[in-house]
Amino acid sequence: MDSIECVVIGAGVVGLAIARALAMQGREVLLAEREDAIGMHTSSRNSEVIHAGLYYPRGSLKARLCVAGRDQLYAFCESHHVDHQRCGKLIVATAEAQLSELDAIQASSEANGVTDLRRLSTAEALAMEPNLNCVGALLSPSTGIVDSHGYMLALQGDAEACGAMIAFGSKVTKIAPRDNGLALSFAGDTQPQLFARYVINAGGLFASEVADAVEGLTLQFRPRTRYAKGSYFVLSGKSPFSRLVYPVPEPGGLGVHLTLDLGGQARFGPDVAWVDELDYEVDPARAERFYAAVRAYWPPLKDAALTPGYAGIRPKLSGPGEPAKDFRIDGPDVHGVPGLINLFGIESPGLTSSLALGHAVSKMVIM
Repeated sequence: MDSIECVVIGAGVVGLAIARALAMQGREVLLAEREDAIGMHTSSRNSEVIHAGLYYPRGSLKARLCVAGRDQLYAFCESHHVDHQRCGKLIVATAEAQLSELDAIQASSEANGVTDLRRLSTAEALAMEPNLNCVGALLSPSTGIVDSHGYMLALQGDAEACGAMIAFGSKVTKIAPRDNGLALSFAGDTQPQLFARYVINAGGLFASEVADAVEGLTLQFRPRTRYAKGSYFVLSGKSPFSRLVYPVPEPGGLGVHLTLDLGGQARFGPDVAWVDELDYEVDPARAERFYAAVRAYWPPLKDAALTPGYAGIRPKLSGPGEPAKDFRIDGPDVHGVPGLINLFGIESPGLTSSLALGHAVSKMVIM
């Protein structure tokens, strides 16, 4: 049986960042990806937003890693010439009752170390974005957008330059603890094919499936991953906004917001639909809900102006009506399996947090 120091399962943005961090430490790394290319699921089907770190509970992994990861991501994009833009965003209140929610967002953001938010009056918000309908807003100048695929390619390039290897079409089906490591079997294997000192499960949508493949890992350390599908609709014609526009958050998500791609194309989404399997089709009928939500902050939106764009699925640890849960990083000190590190519920702000996640996980690998 071949052996290696570290196997990272999943070549999405987080798996790539972890592999890069380990390889840059001089570790021997294999990145095992079940698909035929990097970032085929959540990492390439999102809003491509660099989040500032506004909405997460104080002290949570999401709060700490988002703020740290944001700064690291901007620096990485500059040094690696990855297309990005620090365009900023407005969080808008469309009713007087929502103004107190803006206050709460600002207070929680400051507790997380986000100190550049600025409260805007209606006149100040309209001076920035004349097409808005709002009674007040928050300006987040640290929010931006990034070419997610270009970013992942840069992570891959760094990892491979430091010696990391990627095995595509390699679905891990069994992980068996052994003395001083773990034996891995892949689809089609009848016997384990690889021994690793460390195995990092960064499987994203498939993280629970990977955990289920670990012999002896008890049920409490194999949480169920819930699938939250979000559809996006694209605006026909030129965007009326130069910044991202978010409504005050609603239960279950951040609401139907307006984001921009690096070419200036406006898109709206995501909404939330709970699904049991991967399905990336966009139902055109869902646009009706989008029109109502968007017109709350942009009333001139015309009928038939939205066309189906794309859909993504977020791996969540909470289900419908349940409080949002934090990122979960389970190492041997949690579950008792030497050499195994499981990451669960790595949804938004996973892209923003990816470099910080990579650093955090790499510190858990002690040879």
